[in-house]
Amino acid sequence: MRLWRTLAEVPAELGRTVVVIGNFDGVHRGHQAVLARARAVADRQGLPVVAVTFSPHPMAVLRPEHAPMTLTSLELRAELLHEAGADDVLALPFDLDMASWSPDEFARRVLVDTLHAAACVVGANFRYGHKAAGDVAELTAYGAEHDFTVQGIPLDGGPQVWSSTYIRTCLASGDVAGAAEALGRPYIVRGVVVKGDQRGRELGFPTANVPTDALTAAPGDGVYAGWLTRRDTGERFPAAISVGTNPTFEHVRVRRVESYVLDRTDLELYGVEVEVSFIDHLRGMVAFESIDDLVTQMHADVERTRALLG
Repeated sequence: MRLWRTLAEVPAELGRTVVVIGNFDGVHRGHQAVLARARAVADRQGLPVVAVTFSPHPMAVLRPEHAPMTLTSLELRAELLHEAGADDVLALPFDLDMASWSPDEFARRVLVDTLHAAACVVGANFRYGHKAAGDVAELTAYGAEHDFTVQGIPLDGGPQVWSSTYIRTCLASGDVAGAAEALGRPYIVRGVVVKGDQRGRELGFPTANVPTDALTAAPGDGVYAGWLTRRDTGERFPAAISVGTNPTFEHVRVRRVESYVLDRTDLELYGVEVEVSFIDHLRGMVAFESIDDLVTQMHADVERTRALLG
């Protein structure tokens, strides 16, 4: 897979393509349906699929005070788009200049001049161009004039319309199982393990600490069952995961994801990039009256995690 970060990076010799366009934050099941349709169209025509996304999120430029936390970094989004059927990814650098492009200018620059689209597949609610003036009907008409077809795919999941907003709402409430249903996989947080207070080690529960990114969504404060995977070796371990600032210790103010790998006190993970997958919510975050009460609850969390993960 190639990840192009500007229109200029796309090879001039690129032939006809099948294009999908969207923010694709999270690459949830609705997005996957769009990619699956594009993949089917591309396979019939013997063409590659190019996924077009935006970095940063357009709202971060147009209305930064209302910009949502992202569900995936650009790199992870590209990986997930590839897994869902894209051959290559074009991450358009969204800025005020691009925001001023008319629908026709956007379609000409991206679909016609750069990606030589033979077909374009988008969500049925897709909007594009200055002030989101363009829609699927307008793109379809433009495509008919410029030798490419357009399909708009509903992002329905039965009674549920899959959306990144819905997933963020699930995560904020700790409903990681609901988020996973919409994503078609567990929600994950990636990061490099840093040295923490080492208080967990003192209590017999050493944790791998990953600071949360202020721009990236994480599950609401609480304790979860899940998995920790080393990105360098692919090793996966069952883990009890705490998200928050650990209110039992009042001076802790940094919000982080702390993963205790079940029955392992020998792992050296400092400086290692890990992936934390959230499977189920165990409980909310509590300020315990004593360390003994905290340790008792941690033992209970571990046993519940063991049972849930099998």
